[in-house]
Amino acid sequence: MAATTDAGVRPARARRRPHLPAWVGVTPFLGYVTVFLLWPVGIVVWTALHNTSGSWQLSSLSFLGQSQVRTAFVNTFELSLGSAVFGAVLGAVLAYAVATGNPDGAVRRVYTAASGVLAQFGGVTLAFAFLVLIGPIGLLLHATWYLSFPWGIGLIYGYFQVPLMVLVFVPALDGLKVQWREASENLGASAWQYWRHVGGPLLAPAFFGSLLLLFANALSAYATIQAWENQIPYVVPQ
Repeated sequence: MAATTDAGVRPARARRRPHLPAWVGVTPFLGYVTVFLLWPVGIVVWTALHNTSGSWQLSSLSFLGQSQVRTAFVNTFELSLGSAVFGAVLGAVLAYAVATGNPDGAVRRVYTAASGVLAQFGGVTLAFAFLVLIGPIGLLLHATWYLSFPWGIGLIYGYFQVPLMVLVFVPALDGLKVQWREASENLGASAWQYWRHVGGPLLAPAFFGSLLLLFANALSAYATIQAWENQIPYVVPQ
């Protein structure tokens, strides 16, 4: 006879959960990486090492020795690194100003909303906006330095690099607890000692990770610099 509770109700039989391997949970992520990262990279590698008939060939690698290709890689590295460092430093300062303010204040909401919009503002529209404002016949400033490489286009890249840095670095600054600063001051540490031994090491991984993100963002940018094709040297994305 089946066991019952004091109220005369037969308890529900516990169902056995199927035992699944631990890697099943990351299957969607692995599928996403395969389709949008590994597959495109494989296509690029396969195309680079095969000719139009499908046979193996390495002659295409000889183009890497041409001066035009080397110049394109050097220009791309200079532009990406310069705009990434500029955006990371200035963006970190602005992110610190936002993070130390009122978390529910209007300033933070405005900064966050504006950064989200400006980080995606690029392409021909951005190039045209700078041309109208500070070009040779600009409305605000008649400048000719904007034609120089990489300073002119680097400034334009900073327009979306700085807001992107603000977006990705503010959460790291929010992770710094006020109690850590107070404890350092109670132990007699100066502001420099706090940032050198506590705040700096804690923020370093997030800062350099954001710097790498900005570098990759500038490395893959295409539409903005394509709009300036006649004024500046070619880069790899072109």
